[in-house]
Amino acid sequence: MSVEALFPTLLYRAPLGDGALVAEVERSVRALAADDAAGRRWCREHGYRGYTSYASLNDLPARDPAFADLKRLLDRHVAAFARDAGFVLSRKLRLDSLWVNLLKPGGHHGAHIHPHSAVSGTLYVALPPGAGGLKLEDPRLPMMMAAPLRAGGTHRTVLPDAGDVLLWESWLRHEVVPNGGKGERISVSFNYA
Repeated sequence: MSVEALFPTLLYRAPLGDGALVAEVERSVRALAADDAAGRRWCREHGYRGYTSYASLNDLPARDPAFADLKRLLDRHVAAFARDAGFVLSRKLRLDSLWVNLLKPGGHHGAHIHPHSAVSGTLYVALPPGAGGLKLEDPRLPMMMAAPLRAGGTHRTVLPDAGDVLLWESWLRHEVVPNGGKGERISVSFNYA
């Protein structure tokens, strides 16, 4: 008898590899949060507890050298993940969108996917103790109508460290758990298509 894992769901985790750049990105995120009036307005209107550039700025690598440097490093991480995932590509994946998030205590982001992308990910810039992690949903969940409970459950929460890059396929449903820390949780999220 044999049992094999079919169609595994991969999660890539690695340090970004440049601590000085992580600190530079943090300074840039804080400056954006102070200067981006359109982003702050969107956050107020949508009940986002903190700041995100998601709906206001779509050119961060062209706007700020720190994000241009970040993009170059992310390109390498995404290429490694694509190899591990066994993607057969006619051309390399390209950064499609990149936005920053500064979540205040209690801030969270509900479960969602990233349509029209192949790989999504997050660089964790600052994580106060208790900030929580990224909660991932078993992609088989909608088909488990009569399945018994599983020992590992149907969700996994990954607790990254500051400087970590997490990557996953964009169809994987995920959420940002509430920031239970006393400080601001800062991250940079992105999609590759």
